Amino acid sequence: MHPRDQTIFALSSGRPPSAIAMVRVSGAEAGAVLAALAGKTAAPRTATRVLLRGADRQPIDDAVALWFPGPASATGEDVAEFHVHGGRAVLAAMFAALGSFENLRPAEPGEFTRRGFENGKLDLTEAEGLDDLIHADTDRQRRQALRQLKGLLGDRVRNWRAQTIEASALIEAGIDFSDEGDVPGELIVPALAKIKTLLSEIEEVLAAEGQSERLRDGLVVAIAGPPNVGKSTLINQLARRDVAIVSPHAGTTRDVIEVQLDLDGYPVTVIDTAGIRETDDPVEQEGVRRARARAAEADLVLWLADAAIEPTHDGGAPVWLVRNKIDLVVGRPAGGDEAPARMEFRISARRGDGLPELISALVGFARDYFGAGEAGLIGRARQRKLLQETAASLRRSVDVVGKGEELAAEELRAAAHSLGRLLGRVDVEDVLDVIFREFCVGK
Repeated sequence: MHPRDQTIFALSSGRPPSAIAMVRVSGAEAGAVLAALAGKTAAPRTATRVLLRGADRQPIDDAVALWFPGPASATGEDVAEFHVHGGRAVLAAMFAALGSFENLRPAEPGEFTRRGFENGKLDLTEAEGLDDLIHADTDRQRRQALRQLKGLLGDRVRNWRAQTIEASALIEAGIDFSDEGDVPGELIVPALAKIKTLLSEIEEVLAAEGQSERLRDGLVVAIAGPPNVGKSTLINQLARRDVAIVSPHAGTTRDVIEVQLDLDGYPVTVIDTAGIRETDDPVEQEGVRRARARAAEADLVLWLADAAIEPTHDGGAPVWLVRNKIDLVVGRPAGGDEAPARMEFRISARRGDGLPELISALVGFARDYFGAGEAGLIGRARQRKLLQETAASLRRSVDVVGKGEELAAEELRAAAHSLGRLLGRVDVEDVLDVIFREFCVGK
C-alpha cells in the first residue's frame, strides 16, 4: 500500500507527562481502530467515554474518544481522536496498541496538515499560517498567523486568479472572433481595464515593505562594545533572569548568547556578544569574530561604554550609544553637554537606572520597524516572490497586447499559474515537501 493510502497516527498534543494527551488517527482504517480499541463505535462529533483495550484485551486507559467521518474532518479523511491521560506509560501502551494494526503507521511531521491540504480543507497560505500560529511567540505574531489561517491572503489570491482567468478568457474570445469586425476591440478594452485594476491591487500589497515577514522573523538587537562594560549585566536585566555569566574579569563572554523577548507584543531577539578588543587568545579571537559578524547582521546595535567613547561599529544597522555604570561616575562624562550625533542613553545596568527609558525606546523602535496597525498580507518570501512574478506577467500582458493578443493571453496564463502556485494548487510538489516537514509531528 502506498504511504499516502495508509492510516497514520501521532500524539497531537504537548510533550508528556501532561494531564491529558490527544492521540489522533487519520485514514481509511480509523473507524476500525476506534471500534477495536474502544469495543464500540462512537457517535460522530460526540465525546464518548470509553475503556481502551489493547490487542491482548488488557485495559490501556479510561479515556474519551471522538469520531469524525470524512470528509467532514480536519484532514478530509476518517479521523478518530483519543483523549487519554498524559503519562508516558499510558502513551507507550497506546502507541504499542496502534502499532499492532496492519496498514497503520506513525505520521511524518506535518502529515495531518498535508492531507488536509491535499483534500481541499485548506490552501497553502492557510497551511503556512497554521505553521506560523504554532510557532508564534508573541501576541502580534499570533494575530497575524491567525489572519492567514482564516484565509486573509488565500481569499484575495483566489479572487485575483479568478479575475486573471476572466481577463484571459476575454482576450482569447477576441482572438477566436477576430474576423467579426469590431468584436475583438469590444472584448480587449474591458480585459485591459480588469488587468490594470488587478495589477494596481497586487502592487499595493507588494509595496507593504515586508512588514509581515519582519514580524514573523522578529527584530534582532545586538549588545556590543569593549570587554567589561556590562553587556552581560544588561542582557540579564532585559531578560529578567541570569542568562549570561557576569564577572569583573574581561573576556568572560566567549560566544554569542541569545535571548528571546516579548516587547509589547513585538518579538525581539537580544544578543550578548563577546567584548570587542585585540587579543592573543585564539578562543577569545573567535568570540570577537562572531561578535562582529552578529552585530553586522543585527537590526539595531546597542554599543555599551562606561566613558565618553564613540562606537566603532561599522555595520549598516542603527547604533545607539549606551553609557553604562553611571552610578560610578560623578557628573556627566566628558563631551556629554554636546548634542549627540545618535541616540544616546545613560544607564546603570547593575542598579537599573535608566533602563525603563531604554526599554521604552526599544519598544518605539520595534513599533516603527514592524509598522503600526495590523500587518500586511504577505508573510513569507515565497509568497512575495510569486506575487512579484504575477505582477510582472500582468505588466507584460499590458505592454504586449498591441503586438498581438496571443502574447497577452500567454502572459495572463503565466500570471494565473503563479497565483495557483501561491495557493499550492499547481506544480508545487517540491515546495510542499519543504513546508510540511517543518511542522510538528501530529500536526
